[in-house]
Amino acid sequence: MPVSIGTKAPEFSLPGDGGTTVSLSDFVGKNVVLYFYPKDDTPGCTTEAKDFTALADAFGAANTVVIGMSKDTAAKHDKFIAKHNLSVLLASDESGAALEAYGVWVEKNMYGRKYMGIQRATFLIDSTGTIQEIWPKVKVKGHAAAVLERAENL
Repeated sequence: MPVSIGTKAPEFSLPGDGGTTVSLSDFVGKNVVLYFYPKDDTPGCTTEAKDFTALADAFGAANTVVIGMSKDTAAKHDKFIAKHNLSVLLASDESGAALEAYGVWVEKNMYGRKYMGIQRATFLIDSTGTIQEIWPKVKVKGHAAAVLERAENL
């Protein structure tokens, strides 16, 4: 990955849910969990978003904001949030610039077919914008709780 622990997190400013703009710089002074996921409303991505939502109060108590990012449109994010009552912020990176900057736009291989897609990964960014932890190739089960535990110890 082009970013690593101890480096500054790449800035982004992208369309967010509810007609907002989500920028990393908006959260200086707070820790940020930035998680990348392949697609709204698929089983793993829905579970991950619901798990982060279930722990929203605990993340808030740890001075931490949770942002999910995919290539889905902001309008699709709005539907995803409404359908599953999500409380995480969702950012839309249709151009893929932030995905590239974080190194999560990768070649995938399914049933022998190669294609480009989003590698499920999470970055914990501290209140100064420095990456403190990276979880590459995330397995969804138990992940949000593991991220919360690390965020509580920043």
